[in-house]
Amino acid sequence: MSGCTAPREGHRTASGAANCPVCRGSRGRGRGNGYYPPPTYVPSAYSRVGGSSGSGSGSHGSGRSRPSWQPNTSSVSYTTDQVRALTPYRNAVVRAARGPELRDVFLCHAWDDRRGSAQELYDLLEAEGVTVWFSEKDIVLGQPFLREIDRGLARSRTGLVLVTPALLKRVDNRGVSDKELSELLARDLLIPVVHETTYEDLRRVSPLLGSRHGLDTGDDSMADIAKKIAEMVAV
Repeated sequence: MSGCTAPREGHRTASGAANCPVCRGSRGRGRGNGYYPPPTYVPSAYSRVGGSSGSGSGSHGSGRSRPSWQPNTSSVSYTTDQVRALTPYRNAVVRAARGPELRDVFLCHAWDDRRGSAQELYDLLEAEGVTVWFSEKDIVLGQPFLREIDRGLARSRTGLVLVTPALLKRVDNRGVSDKELSELLARDLLIPVVHETTYEDLRRVSPLLGSRHGLDTGDDSMADIAKKIAEMVAV
């Protein structure tokens, strides 16, 4: 038996209904003259504006995305997760730029890393034009250490913590790094940079810090991380 063609073709006119094998015999009864409006398209709740779902720019997970603050000449690539993680810090940097002159970044690190990975990150950031508060450069011999750290924290727009095995040990033993971390966490301005360890190890020592998303030298080189921080703090 033939079926009604309205759901597929739509009866836009009376003649269209008349040509339908079902509706041409039902004129004057039931649905009136057998006229049906054309079917309506309802977009799926899962459709994506500007492209299909799945991987690629703007997708969830580890797809690639371009943050609003990234210059067109930039050579580094961000994951969607990185853009999502860095956006709150970017907003804080922009707000702080309206205030008094501040350093771009406070670099929190373990004492054992001061002449190794912390120095490397500091040098790379400085080469990118980022102003960095770094204890090795900013605390003069004889100055009260904790007081200078407090001043450095107060005079910085945002903070980086270089998460290494040495720092995890310091935090677990409640060393000076723990005080810096507590202050930066309270201000919601702390970006973790994980190096030669994992977020799983960090969460075992500091669940609060481990819940923050940041950057990882397992995904990017230290030089690319410095570029990303430089782009984020540029105002």
